[in-house]
Amino acid sequence: MYEHSVAITERNRPRGPDTILHALLRPRFLLSTWPWRALAFSAGSMAVLGALLSVAGPLYAPWAISLGLVLVDPGAFLGGVGIVLVLSGLTLGALFGPLLGLALGIVDRWRLGLLHDHASPNGHRSVSEPGPTAWLRVRYTEAATWREVAYAAISPLIHALTAFVVLSLVLSAFLLALSPLLLTTPGETVALGPLTLTSPQQALPYTLAAPVLLVLVLYANAFLAGIHGLIARALITGPPPEQLRAELTEVTDSRARLMGAFEHERRRIERDLHDGAQQKLVAVQMDLGMARLDLEEGSEADRRVAAAHTRTGELIDDLRELVRGIHPRVLVDRGLPAALGELADHTPAPVTVDTDLPRRLPSHVEATAYFVAAEALTNAHKHTEARTVTVHARVHGEGPDERLVLDVSDDGPGGADTAGGSGLTGMADRVAVMGGTMELSSPTGGPTRVRVELPCQTDPTPPTP
Repeated sequence: MYEHSVAITERNRPRGPDTILHALLRPRFLLSTWPWRALAFSAGSMAVLGALLSVAGPLYAPWAISLGLVLVDPGAFLGGVGIVLVLSGLTLGALFGPLLGLALGIVDRWRLGLLHDHASPNGHRSVSEPGPTAWLRVRYTEAATWREVAYAAISPLIHALTAFVVLSLVLSAFLLALSPLLLTTPGETVALGPLTLTSPQQALPYTLAAPVLLVLVLYANAFLAGIHGLIARALITGPPPEQLRAELTEVTDSRARLMGAFEHERRRIERDLHDGAQQKLVAVQMDLGMARLDLEEGSEADRRVAAAHTRTGELIDDLRELVRGIHPRVLVDRGLPAALGELADHTPAPVTVDTDLPRRLPSHVEATAYFVAAEALTNAHKHTEARTVTVHARVHGEGPDERLVLDVSDDGPGGADTAGGSGLTGMADRVAVMGGTMELSSPTGGPTRVRVELPCQTDPTPPTP
C-alpha cells in the first residue's frame, strides 16, 4: 500500500516548465534558473554573431551591401550593381552556405539545451558510403542542410535584434540609476528618449525605476531567446525521437494492414477459382466426355468434341497452376512442410526439403515463407541453372522471440543482387512487412543463399471472414 501511494504521488506531482516560453508564464519565473539560462544563451549568441561576421563575412557582404544600396540609392541597386550583388550572394551561398549552416547548426543545437529540456536531433540522413565525396553529396542534396542555410542567413538579424533590445534596456537602467550622480555639474543634462533630466532632484525619483527596468530586461531577453529557440527548432532540428517512433509504428501497422487485406483477397480469389470456375470446368469436361459416347467414333463432330475435351483438360491444369500460385490449397490444409514438398515436386531442378516445425505456424508466417521459397526456387531454375537446391525450415527461440528461419541455397553461378529490381526486391519487401529480415549471399561463382527470419507472433491483422 505504501509503494502504491508513493507511485501515485510521483505521478500526480506537477511537472516544471520544459521550455523558456512556458517558464515565462509562471509567477515564480524570476526565482527559477530560466532567466539566467536565457542570459547565458543571449551571451552565447553575441559570441556566435562575432564568429559569423569574422569567419563568414564574405558570405554576408553582398547582401549587406545590397541592403545598404536599397536604403541609400535604390536606383543604383536596380541597375547592374544590384544584379551582380544578388548573383554573387546566391553563388557564394550555394557553394559555401551548407558548410556554414552545418557548423552553425551543430553549435546552436547544443545551445538550445539552455532554452528547453527536449533533445534536439539534427534531422540529417546518415551517410552509408565512406569518403568525403559521399558525405558532401548527401549533405548538399538533403532538405535539412538547406534549412540550416536559411537559419544561417537570418541568424545575424536575430542576434542583432536581441543585442539591440537587451543592451538598450540595460543602458537605460544604468543611466537612470546613475543620473543623480551625472547631474552634479551645473548645466549637465541626461536625455532618455523623450525624457530630459536637468538636476539631481529631478532625477532622484527615476532611479527607483532602474530595478524595474532590469526586471524588464530579464523578461524581454527571455522572450526574445524563446522566439529565437522556436525559429532554431523549426530550421535546425529534426522531429523528436518519440515522434519518429510513432510515425514508424504507424507506417508499420499500415503496411501490415495492407498486407493482411491483400492476403485475404488472395485467399478469396483462390477460393472462388477453386470452388467456382474450376468445378464448372470439370463439369464441362465431364459433359464433353459423356457427349462423345453419343457420337460416332471418328466423325467430324467426335473430333471436335474430343479436341474441346482436351483443351478443357489443359485449361483445368492451367487453372490449377494459377490457383496454386495465388494461394496453394495444400498450404491451408496441411501446412508449410507439405506445401514446400509440393513446391519441390513442381520444380525442374532437384530440390531437397528439410523441415523441423513442431506445430502449425500462424497463417501469415506460412504464407510469407512459402512465397519466399517459391520465388527463390523460380530464380534458381530460371536464372542460375542450378543443379541442386536445398530448402531448410526451422523454428528457433521460444515465446516472443520465436521465429521461423527459412534457408534456400543452390549451387548456381551466383551474382544475384537485390538492387536490380528483380523478384528479390519483392521478397525483401514482403519479409520486411512481416517484421522479418532477409539476407542474400550470392558471390560470383556461387553458391547463392537466401536466409529469411520471420517472427512467429500472432498475426496483427487477421483476415476477416
